[in-house]
Amino acid sequence: MKRAVVTGGSGALGAAICRSLAAAGLHVIVHGHARPERAGAVADEIRAAGGSAETVAFDVRDGAAAARALEDLVERGGPIQVIVNNAGVHRDAPLAGMSGAQWDEVVDVSLKGFFNVTRPLLLPMMATRWGRIVSVSSIVGLTGNRGQVNYAAAKAGLHGATKSLAIEVATRGVTVNAVAPGIIRSEATDAAVPDSVVETLVPMKRRGTPEEVASLVTYLVSDAAAYLSGQVISVNGAMA
Repeated sequence: MKRAVVTGGSGALGAAICRSLAAAGLHVIVHGHARPERAGAVADEIRAAGGSAETVAFDVRDGAAAARALEDLVERGGPIQVIVNNAGVHRDAPLAGMSGAQWDEVVDVSLKGFFNVTRPLLLPMMATRWGRIVSVSSIVGLTGNRGQVNYAAAKAGLHGATKSLAIEVATRGVTVNAVAPGIIRSEATDAAVPDSVVETLVPMKRRGTPEEVASLVTYLVSDAAAYLSGQVISVNGAMA
């Protein structure tokens, strides 16, 4: 059974991805940091449904902690062949009033997190000559958005990392892609984006669901997507 690690697996989108991957037959390692109990609840739900799951906890911004946790997983169970870099945070503010801490936290979780999680797992994955790396970006990384210069920069950085890494590992049976969701239903998004804004911005006149994004991630990590690499695919209801 192939193993998948999903960072930020305790949130609405991360949990949907974990459930979808487990339903596809993968052993899912649900990562959490700020809310490890919620990661545990996701793993419990997967096991109750007949799937296979465990949890891991570390701060993706801490390279040493990430390496210790991930290398331990590899030592105990062999190479992890699926990585979903889903961890991310919002610290929105106009750039003129943005603090250095707001900039650093958003960029570090997305970009440093990508490096800290992917690098320790990459060589063992490549040795198997099969692997899938998917990073969860955002439509903001494609279009920009007022008050989210830090978030847009972080997600656009993921796009460049995705395309470059895809070239580096292309001969090893490893694909690297990014998924850029639009307005997806969650407690935070529902509170921040009124229905009137959704109706104006989204031609489909509705929010996407976490499950719709998770379905794309699950396809990208499947054997059927073996020739699809270096792409940024947006799930946005025709917004852009």
